[in-house]
Amino acid sequence: MHYTYGRVRFAARALVAPAALGILVAGAPLAAAHTDLDSSAPVAEASLAEVPESVTLTFSDPMDQKYAKVAVTGPDKKPAGQGTPRVDGKRVTIALDPQASAGEYSVGYRVVSADGHPVSGSYTFTVQTRKASPGPTASASGMPTAPTTPPPASGAQAASDSGGSAGMSTAAVTAPGVLMAVGAAGYLMLRRKRVSRGD
Repeated sequence: MHYTYGRVRFAARALVAPAALGILVAGAPLAAAHTDLDSSAPVAEASLAEVPESVTLTFSDPMDQKYAKVAVTGPDKKPAGQGTPRVDGKRVTIALDPQASAGEYSVGYRVVSADGHPVSGSYTFTVQTRKASPGPTASASGMPTAPTTPPPASGAQAASDSGGSAGMSTAAVTAPGVLMAVGAAGYLMLRRKRVSRGD
């Protein structure tokens, strides 16, 4: 009787061990199928010199475009993302407003992988300064704007203009003297003719 009871206990143990092993094997695919966030750009707690062009999240499995939700909030508590997130395989990217303010940004995401596994989370990064707005450097036609004031005259041109003005002023001053001299000479010649004729 004791021998039979021992054989029953051994058989029970032999059945329990494969059952436990089966549970572990069955649970392994579930653990392997779990989708995680592998990396991000910018990384969590990063300190950047200026606002990045976009935020990119890379997951362990391909994502579903239909269920990809990513929100980026700026320091003013307003949305800093532009457009809708774009899925490229395992990567989900959202563009950022380049003129957003400096300060702390919060990234929140809720996505679903192609095989139906949801993933959600959040993190922050900091921007030190905002991008400067480019100033206008050319006209609408693309050509540099012409100066509104005329360029200063060159030395030769200035001297020529000055000389011409001086010449005109001198001629204006000496013209009456020349006329008086010609008139006096004519008068003397006429007088000499009268004297020679005895008038």
